[in-house]
Amino acid sequence: MTEIDWSLDGYDYELPPEYIAQNPAVPRDSSRLLVVDSPSSHQNRIFRDLPDLLEPGDLLVLNNTRVLPARLYGHKPNGPAVEILLMEERQHNCWLALVKPGKRLKLGAKIEFDPIAPPSDDSAAAPCCCLPQTEVLARRLTATVIERDEATGGRLLEFDIPTDTTLTKFLDEYGHVPLPPYIDSSQAAPEQYQTVYADRPGAVAAPTAGLHFTEELFGRLQERGIEKTFVTLHVGVGTFRPVEVEDVTTHQMHQEWVEVPAATVEKIRSTRARGGRIFAVGTTAVRALEGAAAASGDFSLQPFCGQTNLFVYPGYKWRVVDGIITNFHLPRSTLMMMVSAMIGRPRLLDLYREAIEERYRFYSFGDAMLILPTAKKD
Repeated sequence: MTEIDWSLDGYDYELPPEYIAQNPAVPRDSSRLLVVDSPSSHQNRIFRDLPDLLEPGDLLVLNNTRVLPARLYGHKPNGPAVEILLMEERQHNCWLALVKPGKRLKLGAKIEFDPIAPPSDDSAAAPCCCLPQTEVLARRLTATVIERDEATGGRLLEFDIPTDTTLTKFLDEYGHVPLPPYIDSSQAAPEQYQTVYADRPGAVAAPTAGLHFTEELFGRLQERGIEKTFVTLHVGVGTFRPVEVEDVTTHQMHQEWVEVPAATVEKIRSTRARGGRIFAVGTTAVRALEGAAAASGDFSLQPFCGQTNLFVYPGYKWRVVDGIITNFHLPRSTLMMMVSAMIGRPRLLDLYREAIEERYRFYSFGDAMLILPTAKKD
């Protein structure tokens, strides 16, 4: 390790804007795949080649979180428009949210929300006594700012709904799937920002390395003897919160909710016992597995359900993960630092430069990278 490996400036690179993917590849597994197969070599392949690049007995660990329709639009009573992005539920129906414009939302401020689409006929234009309570409520949903969160600059919002129900039951009616801000001209349908195996609602951003998989590809992987299993990490502010300190070792990761079930732990153990390798699909799967190991006390992988704030950067000792499937990440991000912990920062920057020269597509809807165990930095 050198000092620059722990310096924020060491993770900077220039990306022409036209390399930021605005739409996903169709079909999903037609995206490109940069295969890092040694400390000094790589291949340019297609994601559907994955079964030929892994070995029988290998195990893929995927994050099955599902993105919530977490972007909401509303307004102050008789006032200006407000946009919020739900980040995590802190207490029952009390959510941490990023808000715009924040300076107008002081403590005690009220926000009113409207359904996504207006009623289709005049008879439904206003609530009436014969409507179920949830339908009446959905037309009047409000929230109150009860606290400012110093760590994120966000607000804690208390939603005015009965205690026997939850906000998530109303999100389909008036929430929007939140694409990242650098995707500003996309024609993608909301379901294209979900993995095909997403079934645990709770994330505010997709585990994007998983977007490349199709059911057909899973079938071919199974035929080759490559198995899969699942963890859950509800992607929140911790994954994409910017690093604001020059010494990255002093950066504090925000906590995110993780579940590594007993069945997954057992599958990993049996894979290890037969000599197979563990591939984390995405940086969130890495955090889930390595975070669970860190929580065990002796760094052995045990079933885990709770919060993790694990931050992986160069010098990290890997406990569970042998290889990673990941996308190309934003400059100066904790995600770049995590991948650097596996192959080294200079190597990663060289690969990013080559990917730009080869016109790979970057970020959430972009192409992927497969890091094989043979490419790991000692």
